[in-house]
Amino acid sequence: MSSKRKAAKPSKSTPKARAAAPKSAAALFSIATDPRKTVKQRVDAITQVPLAVCENDENLQAVLKILRDKNEPIDVRLAALQSLQAASFSVVTFESCRNDYIAALRDVADDPDPELRQRVLGILSREKDGYAQQKLLDGLKEPAKALVPPEKALQLLGYDVHGEAYSVARDIVNKPPNPTAKREALRLLAADAASAPIFEKVLRDKDEISENRQISAAALQAVAPDRLREHAREILLDPKEYKEIQAASLTALTQFGDKAIADDKALMKRIDNLRAKAPTILKQSARRFLGKFGH
Repeated sequence: MSSKRKAAKPSKSTPKARAAAPKSAAALFSIATDPRKTVKQRVDAITQVPLAVCENDENLQAVLKILRDKNEPIDVRLAALQSLQAASFSVVTFESCRNDYIAALRDVADDPDPELRQRVLGILSREKDGYAQQKLLDGLKEPAKALVPPEKALQLLGYDVHGEAYSVARDIVNKPPNPTAKREALRLLAADAASAPIFEKVLRDKDEISENRQISAAALQAVAPDRLREHAREILLDPKEYKEIQAASLTALTQFGDKAIADDKALMKRIDNLRAKAPTILKQSARRFLGKFGH
């Protein structure tokens, strides 16, 4: 008996099984700019359009309008910013859009939303934008005008440090609004030779936190190694000094000491004792020092 094959019936794919067709850029922009859509729908649409942002001026202005509009949901505005950032990575394509982009960022640099403000100021600072730098400096001089916390402002100024920033940072070290701001001010000053006296003072102050003293030691090593070498000797001879600071001092002497240091009997005896009895961090530094200077 011959077997009969049943004709295959056309399969009916369910909406779940069927892959959704990708939306066009025009459709995505339509969703992104439609206030009747949910925040999630708009955010999802905006995050899919970076490559199309600079295809024409209409697209660009639509995203910039969302970013600028304080009445838009903040999640939608942050998504617009993220999309613009992603688009800016295509340097050649984005070049024609850059001026409008920077202008929009400046417009929202003092936005009421703190997260948006900080992100925008971060982008502008990485662009070495003079407008943002001045806003940050103004906030450090007059806290009532501050757009971000002082420690964040100091971090952002570090992308392109100028003389005025050094002056403000010195004032903050001398009269810090909080401990974190003082630490960031010291880091900002690390390449400033004129701040060597500040680093010397912080390094020798046992009431300072260890991190600030280590930052100061590293800064002196860069801008005034001779001054660090002088302080390092006194620090190493002090048995009550912190081990981390003594280790930094030993490293400085190893790198910048000259052969005459081997004639300093008190110092050599002290370092020999550290090699024998100190914690591991100091033993290793002492071995390196003594290995270099013939012991």
